[in-house]
Amino acid sequence: MGGLQSALNPAGPPAAAIAAVTWVFFAVCAVVYVLVIAALLWAIARRRTDADDGPETSARLGRVVAGASVITIATVIVLTVVSVVAGRGLTAPATPGAITVDVVGRQWWWEFQYHGSNPSELVSSPNELHIPVGVPVVLTAISRDVIHSFWVPRLHGKRDLIPGIETETWIQADTPGVYRGQCAEFCGHQHARMAFHVVAEPMNEFQAWLARQRQAAPAPSSEVAQRGHDVFMRGTCATCHTIRGTSAGSRVGPELTHVASRRSIAAGTLASTRENLAEWIVNSQSIKPGNRMPPNPLPPDDLHALLTYLETLR
Repeated sequence: MGGLQSALNPAGPPAAAIAAVTWVFFAVCAVVYVLVIAALLWAIARRRTDADDGPETSARLGRVVAGASVITIATVIVLTVVSVVAGRGLTAPATPGAITVDVVGRQWWWEFQYHGSNPSELVSSPNELHIPVGVPVVLTAISRDVIHSFWVPRLHGKRDLIPGIETETWIQADTPGVYRGQCAEFCGHQHARMAFHVVAEPMNEFQAWLARQRQAAPAPSSEVAQRGHDVFMRGTCATCHTIRGTSAGSRVGPELTHVASRRSIAAGTLASTRENLAEWIVNSQSIKPGNRMPPNPLPPDDLHALLTYLETLR
């Protein structure tokens, strides 16, 4: 119950409401189960008597059945009321959201977009959603290909992403930390490797992160990094990825302006290390078959330079 994706270990109001309903249902079902098994064992162990066929016994059994029916109906009504009351608070936060983030699902990665006062302040944070602690965050979600489902068990229930249809949900983390999320709707070959992280941090740290993300990539500061920049721009990388501050502006794949600051590669598939990034660049199909990134069999010197350049993008 205390795992990274345990819905019974809530860290925010929506998840707490879901966990409370779960425990109520569990407790009621446990009591019903015990009573039914006890009645069954009693019926098996009891011996029949001559009085069992008498009218008094039939009348008593009728009253027992009627009473059990009333209790069953009352139990169902109570569970329905509990479920409805909890559900009302799940659709929208009680207070206005501090920020709104666009969630875009793709095969097989996530894009989180933060809008500013003008289009130049748009921030794209692939597979890593940053939120301030203790305040509601409204999420506007859509899919660009097939049905996906946004799910962070410790922060809220699942929300389906339908192609062409915007849906809304919200999350709130009351404790700083990193919470793992996952696509909860089968969406193709690499569905199981479509994870993301929610980073909950104090408001001042969140605002500092957002300000850094709005900055363009720095110019290469060494000859090796400059060579890596040139490898990126002249090869196939720039045809799919964006690095703000450079001529690379494609939106086919994840934005890489701050790729070195992220915790994972390929939607939670690999930890963000130089070795893993090299393996991913050379042949991502051997790690996550079916993804849209083609193999890049670079010469060792070019690969080394490219990795050096990418490590500067923080």
